[in-house]
Amino acid sequence: MRELKIKGIYKHFKGNYYLVEDIAEHTETKVYRRLYGDTSLKIREYKMFMSEVDHEKYPDVKQKYRFELQDIKSAIK
Repeated sequence: MRELKIKGIYKHFKGNYYLVEDIAEHTETKVYRRLYGDTSLKIREYKMFMSEVDHEKYPDVKQKYRFELQDIKSAIK
């Protein structure tokens, strides 16, 4: 199974970005924040967060996983 990076920025297969804040008290749940709109805090079941995209339902999606860790460099030097 893939490793989840706390404080990592993940891209959802539909295009938006999320920050994984921490592991919630329930051991199967992750907490993450939307990086668009109202920047609300979200909780999603661990297995669902780490799962592969349903490519039968979304055949045109290029990502393998529902959420994928991004390597985003800061513009500030």
